[in-house]
Amino acid sequence: MSLKEIVIKEGILKGTTLYSLWLRERLIGDEFIDPNNLQRLYEPSLLDENLLIDDYIVQDKFLSISFSDGVKGKISVEELYKEIHSIDTVPEKKIWDKNDKIQVFDNSQIFQNTENLTQMLKAFYEYGYAIIKNTKAEENEVIHFAEKLGPVRTTNWGKLFNVISKPNPNDLAYTALELKSHSDNPYRKPVPGIQLLHCIANESTGGDSSLVDGFSVAEYLKFNHRDFYEILTQTSVNFKFTDVDVILENKSKLIELDTDGNFKQITFSGRLDYVPLLNDKHLDIFYKARKCMYELCNSDQFKIKFRLSKGMIAMFDNLRTLHGRTKFDPNTGFRHLQGCYIDHDATEGKLRRLLK
Repeated sequence: MSLKEIVIKEGILKGTTLYSLWLRERLIGDEFIDPNNLQRLYEPSLLDENLLIDDYIVQDKFLSISFSDGVKGKISVEELYKEIHSIDTVPEKKIWDKNDKIQVFDNSQIFQNTENLTQMLKAFYEYGYAIIKNTKAEENEVIHFAEKLGPVRTTNWGKLFNVISKPNPNDLAYTALELKSHSDNPYRKPVPGIQLLHCIANESTGGDSSLVDGFSVAEYLKFNHRDFYEILTQTSVNFKFTDVDVILENKSKLIELDTDGNFKQITFSGRLDYVPLLNDKHLDIFYKARKCMYELCNSDQFKIKFRLSKGMIAMFDNLRTLHGRTKFDPNTGFRHLQGCYIDHDATEGKLRRLLK
């Protein structure tokens, strides 16, 4: 028997067609991959393009297989199934709105054991955020917490940034003004993935926080305003930041889809976007769509409201979750938040390892 392809006749892969070169690249064992890092010990591009399968058998959860180049090996059937069906241990997103229970976790327990850390990270990926209580209300505490999850991303704001009201600010975040639901740093390449905001003091009147699930908003538009959804997912907008030291620009769709047409990210900040010069018809539809999106993102239907108290951290997916705050009066008390950014690969990688 010498075959270019085989059809599995039993088990979870029943009816699946598998190909010789594709299978050859997936052989496990110390002669094929480094046991420390699972990287291949050979160059797959140099395999014989006419490689054939001489024999195979599915047994004990493994596919044992022999090839025409004399190589024999085995492959985990379960791992093949997960790869073929794109099964990831990182949980899928959950739709949520203001009626859902706020996801709050205790810092004194999160890192006590792997189960607690796993539950926090799973909730973060399901809901796009997690609120952490009982951290030290001290400067740099947000960095200490973040670095337990992954490397902190440095920007022109530095390794961390201070959210306080100050004169002549280079960003409206550093004022006492209300901030509507928005994405952070949409002008960067790439846009920061995860943001952490830590409350050191919040003694002023006002300054309450809010989060909105951009995924839920996008799904609502998809099924209730299809024309708006289509133009928002097809039109790239320019986001721009300017101060005395730097000009940052990035183009992004307000709702971006992946290659399969599924939600990938939301990028929304009315303070920073510049709509391209479309023709009159498309421009009219786009402005109506953006207004509708703005109203949804700032409506009580999709927004959860809470107050970041001393020692609390709001950790949220900046590519999915919009955040905002109410106006506050700095004359009534001191308000000081510190923030930083980390990337998704750090937390996703940690969660996959915990669930392995």
